[in-house]
Amino acid sequence: MATHSNGSSEFNIPKIRFTKLFINGEFVDAVSGKTFETIDPRTGEVTARVAQGDKEDVDLAVKAARQAFDYGPWPRFSGFERGRIMMKFADLIDENIEELAAVDCIDAGKLFSWGKAVDIPLGADTLRYYAGAADKIHGETLKMSGSFQAYTLLEPIGVVGHIVPWNFPTSIFFMKASPALAAGCTMVIKPAEQTPLSALFYAHLAKLAGIPDGVINVVNGFGATAGAAISSHMDIDKVSFTGSTEVGRKVMQAAAASNLKTVSLELGGKSPLLIFDDADVDKAADLALLGVVYNKGEICVSSSRVYVQEGIYDELVKKLVEKAKAWVVGDPFDPKVRQGPQVDKKQFDRILSYIEHGKREGATLLTGGKPCGEKGYYIEPTIFTDVKEDMLIAKDEIFGPVMSLMKFKTVDEAIKCANNTKYGLAAGIVTKNIDVANTVSRSIRAGIIWINCYFAFDKDCPYGGYKMSGFGRDLGLEALHKYLQTKSVVIPIYNSPWL
Repeated sequence: MATHSNGSSEFNIPKIRFTKLFINGEFVDAVSGKTFETIDPRTGEVTARVAQGDKEDVDLAVKAARQAFDYGPWPRFSGFERGRIMMKFADLIDENIEELAAVDCIDAGKLFSWGKAVDIPLGADTLRYYAGAADKIHGETLKMSGSFQAYTLLEPIGVVGHIVPWNFPTSIFFMKASPALAAGCTMVIKPAEQTPLSALFYAHLAKLAGIPDGVINVVNGFGATAGAAISSHMDIDKVSFTGSTEVGRKVMQAAAASNLKTVSLELGGKSPLLIFDDADVDKAADLALLGVVYNKGEICVSSSRVYVQEGIYDELVKKLVEKAKAWVVGDPFDPKVRQGPQVDKKQFDRILSYIEHGKREGATLLTGGKPCGEKGYYIEPTIFTDVKEDMLIAKDEIFGPVMSLMKFKTVDEAIKCANNTKYGLAAGIVTKNIDVANTVSRSIRAGIIWINCYFAFDKDCPYGGYKMSGFGRDLGLEALHKYLQTKSVVIPIYNSPWL
């Protein structure tokens, strides 16, 4: 079994400061007065009570965003001015990095050390990246056939609804908000009900930075109420959603049934990692384990299907088991810990139910498979072998630290196995053979392919899905264009016969 640590750092956990809704530049109670509990996944105990937004609150937030877009300064600022304010916003995040990392730790079970080193700085740097692009948004001049010329304008799409998942409450908040801000949009953001606390903190910092009232609105609430109200709202021009494929379908249906607003969806995955015979077995085992235990497996690009070429299969299995047993699970404030708790009891139970499915269907449990610790939602890194393609653990997105190990013989078989899924979000390839790397990467139907690495994200590198993993891209300049409209302006040339 994995090592479990009950220790923690000496960090003084801050008091939660922001628990209301943020609408039109002010923290306010929900219209209904309702609240809901946020739970610390380390202990299962209540962290705070948070205002519960509903349709009426979404209406108020959209009204504020619409007013700010139609009449406010943000879309009318020069790109330079928007970028300057976004840079100040990023600096304020840096100044509050420890408190923000602690908030995501007690809200989402994320590692405190990783939050300080990666998640929170990534949010600030994503803001800076798009701040730098804000004054470089421009169209083209067109030489038309006949006696006309034209030019195009890139204009902000309008009011945007952002629906943010619970697994990366900071990173995905800024993947969505940053390009929309740079484009000149205003927005209503619904954080996941499991992890609303950092989004409210960011709303507070946005106001301090000088972002005008109504530009960023945050409505905490549940998907079936607040999320549905955003998806179907007649005065929202675009929805950007990250979450499950099942909910993504509902978002798209609601958008189509209302005002045909544009939609971008980053959905589920069941990503393959293909390890070929020429791979360094020790490094390949590290990548394979990281691919399913990073962020406790709560990541849409998790490499939960690991295919190993038969020549190194037995050796790699042995290495994987050794590494998984040495993995330290425990309090995410403890600097020695590598894996914290699952986000909540529902997700904890769901993962354990899939582990039981795997055992019932005939897969061999090599290691893990059990809860660990006396309280909280901790699960051991879990590895199955003898997995068949039609087993639930090989087909469904588990969203937990569970690996399905399978064997292959040839390159063609590896490609076929990799593509044998309804998803197409990511894939990994481990090989020293450049021909194999090129052939396989071009053959897999997925939005991002990592070769001899995994989870190598960057602000300038777009990612998103094929097939039922959705459409549209986050990060990179491609994401900026999701929040822009193209307008063509046509002008007759002097002495045109059309005059």
